[in-house]
Amino acid sequence: MRTLAWRDGEAISVAQCLAEAATLAERLPASGQPVNLCSDRYLFTLALVAALLRGQTSLMPPNAMPHTLRQLGDGGPCPYALVDDATQDTGGLATQVVSRPAGAAASADLSALDPLQWAACLLTSGSTGAPQPQLKRWDSLRASIAAEARMLCELLQWPTIAGLNIVATVPPQHSYGFESSVLLALLGGAAFDAGRPFYPVDIAEALARLPQPRALVTTPVHLKALLLSGASLPPVDLVMSATAPLSPQLAQQAESRLGGRLVEIYGCTEAGQVAARRTTAGDAWTTLDGLRIERQTADDGDRFTVSGGHVLAPTPLADQLELIDAQHFRLLGRANDLIHVAGKRSSLAHLNFHLNRIEGVDDGVFWLPDDVPDGVVRLVAFVVAPGLSARRIIAALRPRIESAFLPRRVIQVPSLPRQATGKITAQALREFALRTLAQHDSHHGKDS
Repeated sequence: MRTLAWRDGEAISVAQCLAEAATLAERLPASGQPVNLCSDRYLFTLALVAALLRGQTSLMPPNAMPHTLRQLGDGGPCPYALVDDATQDTGGLATQVVSRPAGAAASADLSALDPLQWAACLLTSGSTGAPQPQLKRWDSLRASIAAEARMLCELLQWPTIAGLNIVATVPPQHSYGFESSVLLALLGGAAFDAGRPFYPVDIAEALARLPQPRALVTTPVHLKALLLSGASLPPVDLVMSATAPLSPQLAQQAESRLGGRLVEIYGCTEAGQVAARRTTAGDAWTTLDGLRIERQTADDGDRFTVSGGHVLAPTPLADQLELIDAQHFRLLGRANDLIHVAGKRSSLAHLNFHLNRIEGVDDGVFWLPDDVPDGVVRLVAFVVAPGLSARRIIAALRPRIESAFLPRRVIQVPSLPRQATGKITAQALREFALRTLAQHDSHHGKDS
């Protein structure tokens, strides 16, 4: 019997999960939209499958903050929350606690599901604006995971990913965590650990508990923290990274320390996973089976769309690309983070990339104030770099970026307001920047 999940030392089979989900489905409300807030990856999967069997579309918000949950359900089915913590504040939503049912019914059959059923509704992260709902159809999700499995086999030179055991640091409600842990196990033949370890020691222990072959599904922020921690790491056959581009140096370090191959996934909530690359082999991305990238020229610059395969309709991408051909490209940065200073153009993603490559910088981000009354752009860099001075950081940036984009101010901070996926929303960064600058100026003066 194929293992789907590892939980508290127990191997749970696909058949057992489907039987438990069928029992749970009978207990769900007859109508409404389930909001899946379970943090335990197995209970999340159990709730997802139960909702599918009930013919309901699971809503997956970008966070579980009460004010976020209060905004759900406008104009749609009445939402209700599925949680694995009975004390969780769900913002007033009707709540049902998910647990493994005793005396599970006969196993359900996922192949009997309507392929046109809307299986999930994910909300974008808000990193480029207000979160937007994105519906995912069951047949599209199946096609996406099949393409991901084929891509991984090709990059890893494996005949199959069946039996691959996954530890993920990314929440299952996030598009990447949903696809590359939950669905890659449910539909692709892998298995996942039910937890979501955060601290490096916990990640190392979770990996060590699983049999090989092992995979770590993570983000650049989490991966960098893990490698800098000095924790003793067990051998890992595959490292997957997404949500932001990874530097070749960090990719090489990950492969050296963990022993396996590192594969990056490029995608977005709107289109799902789009392309992949083995970062140490080059900077070009290759689209998943059936997907094509097309350029559309407009007065305000080029825009790019992805279509075909599991993408049901041509979908705009939020990034600027260097198109090699319809299946290959290089990533240049966000289309909406292009900045112009002194007649020169760059992107905040490009600047952040070079800032985070500096040895001694644990984390960092550039910020462009939106209030420039005198018309002079003054970039600010917020950094987590306890051992480095602002002068040393600027000196390290000078040979990497044009002088026009060197930050006017470098502000040391203990941490940045990142989400669980490692992203920072535009609103969170602006609020953080204004608050931090005000505090800094009150203590040190504006020119410090």
